[in-house]
Amino acid sequence: MNFSDVLTALNDASAFELYRLRAAIDVMIANPARMQAIQSTLQIGQSIEYFEPRVNAKRSGRILELRRKAAVIIDREDGKRWLIEYASIDLGGVDVKIKQSAQRGLNRNEIAVGEIVGYIDRNGKQRSGQVTRLNEKTASLNVNGQQWRVAYCFLHRVVEAQIIEQPDLAIIEHTIAQEN
Repeated sequence: MNFSDVLTALNDASAFELYRLRAAIDVMIANPARMQAIQSTLQIGQSIEYFEPRVNAKRSGRILELRRKAAVIIDREDGKRWLIEYASIDLGGVDVKIKQSAQRGLNRNEIAVGEIVGYIDRNGKQRSGQVTRLNEKTASLNVNGQQWRVAYCFLHRVVEAQIIEQPDLAIIEHTIAQEN
């Protein structure tokens, strides 16, 4: 990837657009499947190269410990131990792309807190609720006054939503988006 070309293209972006892009990239980097794919190629004692943003350059080191989200390394240049993110390690062309089948449902970047989304529960019943929180793997939904956590892959868009208020009960009527 030519980073100069990417940065040139981003020069026309607003601060808001850059912030939104950074949020989306942070979510992608934090994907546990992506981290596990990188971690599975590493071994304790292995020599690696990694990107150090403070000096805007690659550095080299040796892995001392593999943790859940990061590696402890000893830097060859300064001899210090550092905790570095797996995403900063240059694996030299090793394929660690996440192999995904056709995506079902929605992903975290496609919904926002406050939106109405739907899903089919374990009993095959259509349910809808308002997104109250976006978690790492699930969305928290308020469904008829109850809180539910639903995996993103089970969520779908609700085209029309009408909330009918009844005493002690909010019923959400909706229509599922159909693909043509």
